[in-house]
Amino acid sequence: MAARHLLLPPRALPSEPASVLRVVERLGSLQFDPLDVTGRNHDLVLAARISDYQRAWTDGLLYRDRRLFEAYNKGLSLLPTAELPWYRVTWDQNLDEHGLAAFRDHAPLVDELLERIRRDGPLSATDVEPRAAIDWYWRPTNQVRAILEALAEAGVLGLARRDGNRRVYDLVERLFPANLLADRPPEREQRRHKLLSRYRAHGLLGRSGSAELWYGTAPAGRSAGRPDVPTRGELLAELVEAGRLVPVAIDGIRGERFVLAEELDLLADAARAPESEEDRGRVEAPSDGAPGVAFLAPLDPFVWDREFLRSLYGFDYVWEVYVPAARRRWGYYVLPVLYGDRLVGRIEPRVDRRTGVLRVVGQWWEDGFEPLRVDGFVDALVAALQAHARFNGARRIALPRTAVQRPLAKAVRERLGRRGRLRP
Repeated sequence: MAARHLLLPPRALPSEPASVLRVVERLGSLQFDPLDVTGRNHDLVLAARISDYQRAWTDGLLYRDRRLFEAYNKGLSLLPTAELPWYRVTWDQNLDEHGLAAFRDHAPLVDELLERIRRDGPLSATDVEPRAAIDWYWRPTNQVRAILEALAEAGVLGLARRDGNRRVYDLVERLFPANLLADRPPEREQRRHKLLSRYRAHGLLGRSGSAELWYGTAPAGRSAGRPDVPTRGELLAELVEAGRLVPVAIDGIRGERFVLAEELDLLADAARAPESEEDRGRVEAPSDGAPGVAFLAPLDPFVWDREFLRSLYGFDYVWEVYVPAARRRWGYYVLPVLYGDRLVGRIEPRVDRRTGVLRVVGQWWEDGFEPLRVDGFVDALVAALQAHARFNGARRIALPRTAVQRPLAKAVRERLGRRGRLRP
């Protein structure tokens, strides 16, 4: 898993925009989330795999070069533009749904917004005088913002760019080639492609799992409302029969898992790992050096299947950002810590961009893992902290001062320097 996720070692891909495409080529899609506590989700995914990753590279591929685009797959995702025809099913579904509700109920505003964009170019909700709020998903929302979102969900508009979290829209025909927009594979093929994208992103999914793993692909059972829509099981069987996915068994894990046919060599490499008793459970290291530390994004495909994390790694991860503070076990925006090929703990970094400080709010280690007793771990942790600070433009790293954290913080501080300032 660590190797196929380009994390063995972490941050090994070259420091260049082409590496973003290399990650997307491997994983297929990256989930987008606007929260930027210590980096947006997709940026954290990329920063864990690319040396000195820069956010501007992905923005350029999205909004200038158009090699990537935003659409709904597993949540809002960044996808290869070349695969746009295979994700139209979501646009078409939303066009039908909004056409029966939002577009009908607010037809004059729809016409006004589209006319303004045709005449004047890209438009943001803040460029239009606000209208009365309407019920919209989780909360009442400015009518202009809601209708622009609906038009984008329906594939009528696309994102010209983002200014921070401010979305600027344009007509899709101005953003993508006409031949790409005209290509409409059958719905069954599109759904099969979307299902394959989930296996492609994770690498070892099974037949089941939490509902969010499969949202937008196909229903688990036959739908009375859409009897023509294939079930997820049917599409999975077709992918196996076509040789795209290969079923595998994992010792100690219940049920079949599926790997991409083109990744069987990676699986064979893993099968040749040492099997002696003293080697079993050891941290794998790349052939050219010691294992590295990576901080994984909350929605990194590596951690999508929470039950799989518990069964294979013995690691219980819950993203608690939407959990009330009093009920959190760990913290607000906590990231899993990968060391070599093992999940060894959690870290909660926060960035104060005003002062240029990366602050480690908390660290928690798995039972049986003692950071100071593992040769090379402190150096690997320091390298990951320094990389994370550079990615966020921080000049200094501040560590926890609680009694339980003090010994490790002291060891890290000794390597960073007393004030925790980054060395050139």
